[in-house]
Amino acid sequence: MHRVLVRHGLNRLSFLDRPTGQVIRRYERDRPGELVHVDVKKLGRIPDGGGHKVLGRQAGRATRNGMGFDYIHSAVADHSRLAYSEVHANEKATTCAAFLRRAAAFFAASGIDRIERAPTDNALPYRKSFAWRQALDDLGAAGKLTRAYRPQTNGKVERLNRTLLDEWAYLRPYITNSERTAALADFLHTYNHHRCHTALGGRPPISRVNNPAGQYT
Repeated sequence: MHRVLVRHGLNRLSFLDRPTGQVIRRYERDRPGELVHVDVKKLGRIPDGGGHKVLGRQAGRATRNGMGFDYIHSAVADHSRLAYSEVHANEKATTCAAFLRRAAAFFAASGIDRIERAPTDNALPYRKSFAWRQALDDLGAAGKLTRAYRPQTNGKVERLNRTLLDEWAYLRPYITNSERTAALADFLHTYNHHRCHTALGGRPPISRVNNPAGQYT
């Protein structure tokens, strides 16, 4: 069956944009820091005592009313998949700009000296903000807006968002919102230094930073 599909030019399901059936163009930059994808994921806050995962869906829905949202700001380096995330109360332009500066400092401390380009979606803080443009200029980086309604063009950070949900935010029931926030640092360390990454041949992202050419012995 596989030979027949290959002969007809059909692709693996994982290579396709599922809503449209179009092939997702896959790429990987050659240098650490050449491309750093940035995005924000909105996540419902957890009331003290726990939400529906602790109390049950009906009780959890009642306690959650008016809790609002956390905004998970994330940056992931295209070549290495090294990731950095922070939890904030908003996605305002000043918050996004300050996050980018701290992300750049994290990458520099990890061995990625410079962010060359930072693609984002078309949200207002990235599209209209002086603070965001100033942060890019100060870092010597260029901004890039992805095509509207095409999240797969910023797919690496979108995939990180899904991993954050599965392996951090929804990994276990949390009793408080601050407990979940505090667990993010451990997740990121595991992700960057210990967790196997399929796109890196089963090695963690830091291995690609330490060995940029991707050659392993």
